[in-house]
Amino acid sequence: MKNKIKIVLVDDHLVVRAGFKMLLAAGDSVEVIGEAERGEQAIQLYQELQPDMLVMDLSMPGIGGLETIRRIIQRDSEARILVFSVHHEQVYVSRALAAGARGYITKNSAPGILAEAIAAIMSGQQYVERGLVKSGGEERQHAGHQTIIAGFSPREFDVFSLLAQGLTVHKIADQLCLGHKTVANYATQIKKKLQVDTTTELAHIAVNLGMTAR
Repeated sequence: MKNKIKIVLVDDHLVVRAGFKMLLAAGDSVEVIGEAERGEQAIQLYQELQPDMLVMDLSMPGIGGLETIRRIIQRDSEARILVFSVHHEQVYVSRALAAGARGYITKNSAPGILAEAIAAIMSGQQYVERGLVKSGGEERQHAGHQTIIAGFSPREFDVFSLLAQGLTVHKIADQLCLGHKTVANYATQIKKKLQVDTTTELAHIAVNLGMTAR
């Protein structure tokens, strides 16, 4: 009998993880051997269980999905990580792949896409859901801001994303487990780089780049 693909699911919502398991259970080639709701737990489980693949969200408390990917790849450059996220915007796809993820699909994708992505990654391919990588006028229109944001450090990008979602410095500090002054300094640096004065202007840039809802 063919060995099953061993997977660890990472998402901070129990209901979402249950949905993942239902999708994966539809076939007989995958076995969920562990679950985590935070990045720190995912790293620990990866080291303990040595799964064939992590299927994980980007948005979660603690160090967050992108930093989780980076830390796992630092420990194991061959790690197979598939991002399964609500975010469909180009910038998230690019950051996840740059961090080391092997694939990226969205939570509203067709059920078969998850199994297709897992199979592709296990065979050594990269898998990005069709339609997520954009080109043309929309990207060129905001090329300046896009280039600046692409140059952000990992932590700057995390802080920028949360500021754009309307979180206060104190809430961001709690979520990222950083000091309030540290987050405030990041916010100042980000505004300076983007040449804006307010968080509202930051949010407007994020909206224009398709990073958050209007």
